[in-house]
Amino acid sequence: MTTIERVILHLDMDAFFAAIEVRENPSLAGKPVIIGHPGKRGVVATCSYEARKFGVHSALPSVVAERRCPQAIWLPGRRKLYSTVSRRIRAILDRFSPTIEPLSIDEAFIDLSGIARDLAGGAEKARQMKQTIETEERLTASVGVAPNKFLAKLASDMEKPDGLVLLPLDALERRVWPLKVERLWGVGPRLAERLHGGGIRIVGDLLRVPKNSLVALVGERSAAHLRSLARGQDRRPVETARKTKSISEERTYVEDLTDPQEIDRALFARAEGVARQLRREGLEGRTVHIKVRNPDFKTWTRAWTLPEATDMSQPIVDAARRLFAERSRLAGGGVRLLGVGVSGLEPTGSGQASLFADPREAKVRKAELAADEVRGRLGRNALTRARLIRGPRRSEQDGD
Repeated sequence: MTTIERVILHLDMDAFFAAIEVRENPSLAGKPVIIGHPGKRGVVATCSYEARKFGVHSALPSVVAERRCPQAIWLPGRRKLYSTVSRRIRAILDRFSPTIEPLSIDEAFIDLSGIARDLAGGAEKARQMKQTIETEERLTASVGVAPNKFLAKLASDMEKPDGLVLLPLDALERRVWPLKVERLWGVGPRLAERLHGGGIRIVGDLLRVPKNSLVALVGERSAAHLRSLARGQDRRPVETARKTKSISEERTYVEDLTDPQEIDRALFARAEGVARQLRREGLEGRTVHIKVRNPDFKTWTRAWTLPEATDMSQPIVDAARRLFAERSRLAGGGVRLLGVGVSGLEPTGSGQASLFADPREAKVRKAELAADEVRGRLGRNALTRARLIRGPRRSEQDGD
């Protein structure tokens, strides 16, 4: 039986937010543009390629970006405009394939298997896709074409901006093996450091060293994963409906939070926001996470698993308080960023029901659902807990 070759595309818009701003204001063309907020509390959201030449990149502290590129033009960003353009681009992609997996506002996987005859046919479709986006939206995209998602995503980043890279399996030795191991999916700073310690710096080294040596270095599971990627193997399907893995909410504060009551109110607000989102999506979660960043940009993440899944504010905030009290390491400093999230999600009511329902819990649930209904009709600020309006208010910047 002949196996049909998969044809997978990864499309990534080039400097999406900055490119839209340049399109809307052509006088910005060719200039270093940064989307974000300047100053000691700001962070770069994204930037134009002209700014990237100076070492500016997303998530870089604004003070560092200002030092590296003092001539940059700073813009606050227009999320609503970016979302509108993203939807129009998605509509263009829908003309080429019904199987699309969006990864973010500006990138997606597209499965052309059965639509394009082979990878070369996929590359032709990619050219048409890029041309349509440029004609209708006056924006450029980079596209990788490969037999799987891993290689397609790797390829889309090889010749940015406005790139189109075809990456078949027989090009691995020439185009993939010389890359740094950090380019592989799942290789972060810690794993890269361990690999470097074993003399593994490029992708090809993963196949050069004996398998047992790699297992001793990173463990059997990671070794198998890395060697598979080095061989260009990835059987993950393009998923049109991606399952939500976690829900979180975080805020960056213009002034550090140092007062314990302020920190507690912030934890409560984030936990309540997460609980509302869980209820909106008909989900419950079992594992509570907190994320804490101090003024020196050192970040901690901690997690606690609840006895049973929930979509109520109180169990989430109780776990968040416990994590913050027992496991955060501020060393007397303040809180620059604070986030709360929940993972281990499942549809509401899918878990085992308790034989002895707590009437107090039922009453709380009824009250929170009623509050959700009021906010749905009158806006999210129609009802606010008294706990959250006491004390001085501090400016916040929306997190991810």
